[in-house]
Amino acid sequence: MEINPVHVLSGKEREGKPMYKIRPIAATDAEPYLELCRRLDRETSFMLYEPGERTTTIAEQRKQIESILKTDNQMIFVAESDHQLVGHLQAYGGRLRRNRHTVYLVIGVLQAYAGQGIGTALFQTMEEWARSVGAHRLELTVMTHNGTAIALYRKMGFEVEGIARETLFVDGRYVDEYWMAKLL
Repeated sequence: MEINPVHVLSGKEREGKPMYKIRPIAATDAEPYLELCRRLDRETSFMLYEPGERTTTIAEQRKQIESILKTDNQMIFVAESDHQLVGHLQAYGGRLRRNRHTVYLVIGVLQAYAGQGIGTALFQTMEEWARSVGAHRLELTVMTHNGTAIALYRKMGFEVEGIARETLFVDGRYVDEYWMAKLL
């Protein structure tokens, strides 16, 4: 499926030019995408990886992207501003016939770009794609104390289905996660 880039306008818009573009990732994005993920790891403790844990090489990242792009129910969307990646949304569909309709999501937006509609635009673009590939269920996990993310997910129609107790160890303490989902 061909996904057209989505332009997101912000309060910083100048002369009618969109400040952000949401688009599918390309293999040529491997290096900037890896740097985006590493920056997110450093900026917030809400991501799974701690700073320095992401040891993927650029070549490995390129291969992962190429593999994802060859799979009909997996995709990564990126948010781009001034030719720099500032956010992403990963969508991983099930690999078996019984769970192909289920897509697991991971999202991250750099703090400097948070609150400007990028997360919403990433979700809207992903949902359009998910419907086009026959997905029926979108799901994700989120730390129970990440109020900003939970508000975004609820706004996008996700509901809490359960609590996974003490699944992560963050900043010296065990953390619970919500399991959230949306049916299409």
